Amino acid sequence: MVDKDIIAHSRPTLGPDEAQAVSEVIESGYVAEGEKVKNFERAFADFLGADYAMSTNSGTSALHLTLLAMGIGPGDEVIIPSYVCSALLNAVNYTGATPILADIDPDTYNLDVSDVRRRINTFTKAIIVPHLFGLAADMESLLGLDVPIVEDCAQSIGAANHQGPVGLLGTAGVFSFYATKMITTGEGGMVTTDSRDIAERIRDLKAYDKRRDYKIRFNSKMNDIQAALGIVQLKKLGSFIRRRREIAERYNRAFESFQLKLPPTDTGHIYYRYVLGLKMDAGPWIQELALKGITGERPIHVPLHQSLKLGGYPAAAKAWQQSLSIPIYPTLTDDNISRVVESVTRCYEKFSKLI
Repeated sequence: MVDKDIIAHSRPTLGPDEAQAVSEVIESGYVAEGEKVKNFERAFADFLGADYAMSTNSGTSALHLTLLAMGIGPGDEVIIPSYVCSALLNAVNYTGATPILADIDPDTYNLDVSDVRRRINTFTKAIIVPHLFGLAADMESLLGLDVPIVEDCAQSIGAANHQGPVGLLGTAGVFSFYATKMITTGEGGMVTTDSRDIAERIRDLKAYDKRRDYKIRFNSKMNDIQAALGIVQLKKLGSFIRRRREIAERYNRAFESFQLKLPPTDTGHIYYRYVLGLKMDAGPWIQELALKGITGERPIHVPLHQSLKLGGYPAAAKAWQQSLSIPIYPTLTDDNISRVVESVTRCYEKFSKLI
């Protein structure tokens, strides 16, 4: 049972429309991959303006199959940031390729282009570029490195920069619909691309059954229950983003005089996370907020270089230590937001002498 006095860090935005859509699929008796999945793929491609959209059972599967479809395997290297969840590391390792970690830009938390550049060599076959926390990465500079780019849009559906929406700027875009992402299908993912070859390879790889030939394929399909959720959620994405931006504006006004690093205010930012740079360890803040019924978190659980016991990633290490993510999602009420603001303010008053 959820304590109603505790404000969760993340929460899906679901209602009667989603319940009805799922109920209709169940009543139809067809719950595997079917017409709903095809409809969701078409709707997603149309929304983004992509030529192709292929659904999967998770964002990790979407990333794994994309790398395989690009021909990446043993002997190849793929550059990924250290300051990211382990799904990227797993996906590269699944292919047999070698993951190469790069540091981040301390201002945006996205990949540091200069650090990526120095790690490129003849074995580099791709760069996975997350648009972290809903802020588009510097794709113009990264594309200038002349290495195929897979955009990780798990936290950024609906985000954009001056070049256009994320997910259309690289060789392929990968999306996640996990429970607390921008839109949810419970679990699930999507790949977008304008490459017919990559699209056909992904469709071939994601389903193994009823094939005349044999090669290693996967059971990575989305089902119609998930797709029914996704269709409804996608229609609501615009309102979800507007509400997140409204909340971010309230936080910005409340905290603008504090000696804290606030999120960038780029017009294309969709604020999947609202991350504060504290200039001190985030642990005491998280504990203090918990006492006030507010769930704060380090936005990345553990940087990959720490998990792999590697050194040389100072920006990622500092971001992990000093960053605090506070609740920001569409179902936060105005009273909830006021409680978060008041609690963060009390924390700042308590800890500012340590900054």
